[in-house]
Amino acid sequence: MATKKNPPARSEKNGLISVFRRGDIFTRLSFIIFGAANMAHKQIIKGTVYLVIEAAYIVYMAVGGVHNLIMLTTLGTRQQGMAFNEATGIVEMVQGDNSMLILLWGVVTCVLTFAMIALWIVQIYSGDLARRTEAEGKKPLTFVQDVRELFDSHIYRLLLAIPVAGLLVFTVMPLIYMILMAFTNYDQTHQPPGNLFTWVGLENFRALISSGADLSATFWPVLGWTIVWGFVATFSCYFGGMILAMIINSKGIRGKKIWRTIFVITMAIPSFISLLVVRTMLGDKGIINVLLQQLGFTSGALPFLTDVTWARCTVIIVNLWVGIPVTMLMVTGILMNIPDDLYESARIDGASPVMQFVKITFPYMWFITTPYLISNLIGNFNNFGVIYFLTGGAPSSLQYYKGAGKTDLLVTWLYKLTRDSKDFNLAATIGIVIFVISAAFSLYSYSRSKSMQEEESFQ
Repeated sequence: MATKKNPPARSEKNGLISVFRRGDIFTRLSFIIFGAANMAHKQIIKGTVYLVIEAAYIVYMAVGGVHNLIMLTTLGTRQQGMAFNEATGIVEMVQGDNSMLILLWGVVTCVLTFAMIALWIVQIYSGDLARRTEAEGKKPLTFVQDVRELFDSHIYRLLLAIPVAGLLVFTVMPLIYMILMAFTNYDQTHQPPGNLFTWVGLENFRALISSGADLSATFWPVLGWTIVWGFVATFSCYFGGMILAMIINSKGIRGKKIWRTIFVITMAIPSFISLLVVRTMLGDKGIINVLLQQLGFTSGALPFLTDVTWARCTVIIVNLWVGIPVTMLMVTGILMNIPDDLYESARIDGASPVMQFVKITFPYMWFITTPYLISNLIGNFNNFGVIYFLTGGAPSSLQYYKGAGKTDLLVTWLYKLTRDSKDFNLAATIGIVIFVISAAFSLYSYSRSKSMQEEESFQ
């Protein structure tokens, strides 16, 4: 007679609700008092640390945290101005609220609150672990043993603590601050502390994309040029570097190392210095225009940087000089890793050099370099240096909003809005749009690429 097998035991659930249900009174008390379960199960120092942190957070919220969150809803109500002081009999400056500081401290309070929520979860699981350890007849780790493990088996936690804290302070909080700024009217007419700025919801996004607004009449052409520039700059450098690498690595070329060194020299010089030098050379009185006129090729200065078409073609061509060497080095390494047997078999079958490139070289390089190509494309969408140092966004146009030029990308226009116009709300809005476009394109293109779908099957 066949015996009936027992079903496999279910693994213990570790959700907060499960911890609360199966825990003892101290585990449940730790949902309110930090470290209660740890202290009850002989982890006194660890539980005390949790409790001190909770007490410090409560004091902070009582002293100013709650006020910061309340003020965050209005961004200030008292306007700075002049008022008559009856005691002194003179008109004095009365300080008002500072919307910028209110927004900043509100963000800090929100981030601290989320950090406390994370710590709340950690200390609950820590107390439950101590309870289960005692229930198994074992002794929970002491504080000294926890510290030793932190420098031994859990060293990764210690090493990640500093970069995570830096990421939180220098990346997350400024990013949240910038995102929230896009939903305010923090522009040149609402500059704190003299003037308050307030929440306006989606008004900035509506003005940016609506067809009837002056702002949108600049946004759409600049966005179009940004996309054109991104694709042309990326693929021109990509194919240019590929062709250059294939020529240098082809059989019969002598001094391969010397040729590579010559082209890599451009990478050794800071790009902004090269761009400023080229900008001077291409000016109306620069060396190139002077030579062309002296040699009789032109009767006047060519508008390399002053005409729309000339300027856009100029930045694309100059970018080739900056970007091709990088692609050449990367492609050189890939070409060296392609098995020679593939080319030998292709030659035996009668494949021409063009057919070998189409069927062997290009598919192999495309598969390997797709992630690089995507990241480089996004980098060119935000290529501040080439445009700013070479043309500065020029030539300017009266049809564009507040100083935007015909060669401006969204990122350089964003910079001008902050530096010249002090329209921080519009700059933040454009920054969010850039992020959404870049993130959506990156995720979609990479998920559809063979580099991800056929990662293990490429031959």
